[in-house]
Amino acid sequence: MGYASTVKVPFGPQHPALKEPEHFLFEVDGDTVVGVTPRIGYVHRGIEKALELSTYGHGIYLAERICGICTIAHTCCYAQAVEELMGIDVPPRANYIRTIMSELERLHSHSLWVGLVAHEAGFDTLFMYAWRDREVILNLFQELTGGRVLHAINTLGGVRRDISPEMADKVRRALEHFEGRTKEYLRIVRTEPTFLRRTRDVGVLKPADAARLNAVGPTLRASGIKGDVRRDDPYVAYDEMPFNVITSDSCDVFGRTEVRTEEMMESIGIIRHALEHLPEGVFRVRAPRNVPAGECVSRVEAPRGEDMHYARSNGTAKPDRYKVRAPTLANIPALCKMLVGIHVADIPIILAGIDPCFSCMDRMVFVRSGGSTGRAR
Repeated sequence: MGYASTVKVPFGPQHPALKEPEHFLFEVDGDTVVGVTPRIGYVHRGIEKALELSTYGHGIYLAERICGICTIAHTCCYAQAVEELMGIDVPPRANYIRTIMSELERLHSHSLWVGLVAHEAGFDTLFMYAWRDREVILNLFQELTGGRVLHAINTLGGVRRDISPEMADKVRRALEHFEGRTKEYLRIVRTEPTFLRRTRDVGVLKPADAARLNAVGPTLRASGIKGDVRRDDPYVAYDEMPFNVITSDSCDVFGRTEVRTEEMMESIGIIRHALEHLPEGVFRVRAPRNVPAGECVSRVEAPRGEDMHYARSNGTAKPDRYKVRAPTLANIPALCKMLVGIHVADIPIILAGIDPCFSCMDRMVFVRSGGSTGRAR
């Protein structure tokens, strides 16, 4: 009796490599992956429908809970969409504070990810140092907003809290410490032999494939393509911020590590510039309850990449339709491309390489009678 040349290996939805439930079916020839099929939808939470049942003012708190790491990105994207429909102008001081908070969130997210990718490579010492130093940013969040994880800083018409001169000085001192630690991370990931062996030429995504498959964020930039919403379609105060779009030509997990670590240095520079040039004036204007009929698309550069929100109003106090496209969903096709041709042992670190948030992106498809389909987040 003969044997098939390949076997199918289920990976998930519950497994030690990822902390969220998601399923990938790998087709393996010996130790080499020759095919992969993702099956998403295990943590679908119906947030889009919940947003349509909520008033615009309440919706921002639902948007914050789309992702526990990108809370500011999602609330900023939501607020921009609703504010455009309302036709209100956000005060310059609020836009600067939104910029500062967005970059603090990028520092928090990237340092968390550096620790996780080190953990997947078996480098738990770097994991523990990175997560220890990340506490500096979480402590800043607590002082700036009152919360370490959920911040509720963005609100319709501006921000909920101002930044005092004393608090600005605390941020500067924290950044001085964090900058030194980030430089050390960069030195380690570029020189530690074992880490380099686990990440070099692993999970390769060529520039042509990254563009064809519409990768976003550090996953795209690590393939040598300068794609960043902050530069390409500036929002809040990014058109007034000097910064570089970081790219890498290595096109692998090492490149994704290098890009995120260097981006932390850019984020520190953006925050310092914003604090030095923080405009005077109010930080919030009053927003109306009802929103005129219309529709719009809002985009921000979340730590994982381009985050898109679509809002359609029917002239009432609740959205007629609300849709979210989180960056992880955009990176799934590119992830599947990276996973083909690799060794089974490299699956966890390649999955971690896109910094996935499956709760953030999960969707379900409902098949109705007659064969029509509908999608929900």
